[in-house]
Amino acid sequence: MAQQQIDPAVIEAEIEHIRSLGVDALRAKWCSTFGAIPPKGLTKDIIGRMIAYRIQEEAYGGLDREAKKLLDRLAKGEKPNDLGRRVKAGTVLVREYQGERHTVTVVSDGFLWREKTYPSLSGIAEAITGTKWNGPRFFGLRAKGETQEPKPTVTRPQNARRSRSSVRSSGVTSHG
Repeated sequence: MAQQQIDPAVIEAEIEHIRSLGVDALRAKWCSTFGAIPPKGLTKDIIGRMIAYRIQEEAYGGLDREAKKLLDRLAKGEKPNDLGRRVKAGTVLVREYQGERHTVTVVSDGFLWREKTYPSLSGIAEAITGTKWNGPRFFGLRAKGETQEPKPTVTRPQNARRSRSSVRSSGVTSHG
């Protein structure tokens, strides 16, 4: 069976036509596209965008399996940082700490730093600083206060002082 040729100009023209329709015409188009009336509360803009997405989906294909899984997890209420933010092998993380530049390369079985492979970024952060650190946070992959799991509340005496870090992140550089 021959594969259908898709003319991007035709798809763009069809989407441009959708943009020009009024709300009643969009509702009628929704019915013919999805086989049902559009849900109440959808704005003209949302109806048009969903119809345009369906046109593109039919022409070019839908989301891949990983994207569908991600959307399903988000719909179940998981937060994006709970979804196991990953960096691909070959990514290079650069962090300057106390005037020294540290370069970590993501490899298939962990993280390479100074010719040694570590299973986690936290181990490298501890080796660099001499103290326990959240590795992704140390290397700028997670913002301060962003956690994967709720942390227990720690109470301290009123006269105890909090220490502050003067550590700065130089960011993340991706190669690959």
